[in-house]
Amino acid sequence: QVQFVESGGGLVQPGGSLRLSCAASGIAFVVSEMAWYRQAPGKERDLVAAVTSGTSTKYADTVKGRFTISRDNAKNTVYLQMNSLKPEDTGVYYCNARDSGGSPRFPFSWGQGTQVTVSS
Repeated sequence: QVQFVESGGGLVQPGGSLRLSCAASGIAFVVSEMAWYRQAPGKERDLVAAVTSGTSTKYADTVKGRFTISRDNAKNTVYLQMNSLKPEDTGVYYCNARDSGGSPRFPFSWGQGTQVTVSS
């Protein structure tokens, strides 16, 4: 059974930092490209960052230089370090594996997500 469990969100002031974690199970984690997605209120879920099995990374233009994605294959866990947070980073953050075409690999197995709210 595919499962993603996200954690680490919260309320933070602009300029602050958070570190998100996502524990994956039921997938071949070591060989999977993993990704973080964000769904802002009233908007679609968009790619934030991705990391390949070879640890190459990709970021949305809006987060480049502020966010860092990483993975721990021993723990089947992917992380998102978010620095210099802005109000527009607010949303629910989800993780999933990513297929060769760039789409979520398990579109029917989203976790509960973790809420990030950036506000003063």
